[in-house]
Amino acid sequence: MAKIAPSVLGADFSRLAEEIASTDKCQVDMLHLDIMDGHFVPNISFGPAIVKTINSLTDNFLDVHLMLFEPEKYFEAFQKAGADAITFHIEVHPDPVAHARTLKSMGVQAGLSLNPNTPVDKVLPFLEYFDILLVMSVHPGFGGQSFIESALPKIEAARKFIDNHKLATQILVDGGVDADNASRVVGAGADVLVMGSAFFKDSNRAALTKKVKAM
Repeated sequence: MAKIAPSVLGADFSRLAEEIASTDKCQVDMLHLDIMDGHFVPNISFGPAIVKTINSLTDNFLDVHLMLFEPEKYFEAFQKAGADAITFHIEVHPDPVAHARTLKSMGVQAGLSLNPNTPVDKVLPFLEYFDILLVMSVHPGFGGQSFIESALPKIEAARKFIDNHKLATQILVDGGVDADNASRVVGAGADVLVMGSAFFKDSNRAALTKKVKAM
């Protein structure tokens, strides 16, 4: 059974409380919060204050994705704001084990992400230290992009590695995932589908959530 994680960046921020309440009503599995600094990716989103606000609006699991240079400088701020998991990029820290240990010592789950141009082999040796592998299926920075098909063999390779080594690492897939391609993404081995525009622009979010969870 797949899980769904709406990406809050796709929500209507003028109605943030209503949007978060909608995710709770649909019984989504977690919320995905994209943090962008305008340097690692060409966009700026929000910081710990908004994460704290979202945490006050829901009891759901908050998966915080740091698309930042030097993400470790912000681990504590986001942990205090309510993050349940914090994910950073292999492109920033090619030797990420120490940071995974830091996050776990803070009581949050550790996640590792890779961009579309990064080979999956770069992350496989480190998965035993991480709770989450976040496979980017678009170039990060902006919502509404089309799914990059080359993500599928990466997901398959990661699934095989995780299963063969009996790891508990969950595979999340983020970028261009929607109702049309969700079954292929799950079939490749994804555990959690991150959906931004596809979730928040859907007129029947509950039906979409039910469809994903049935996969």
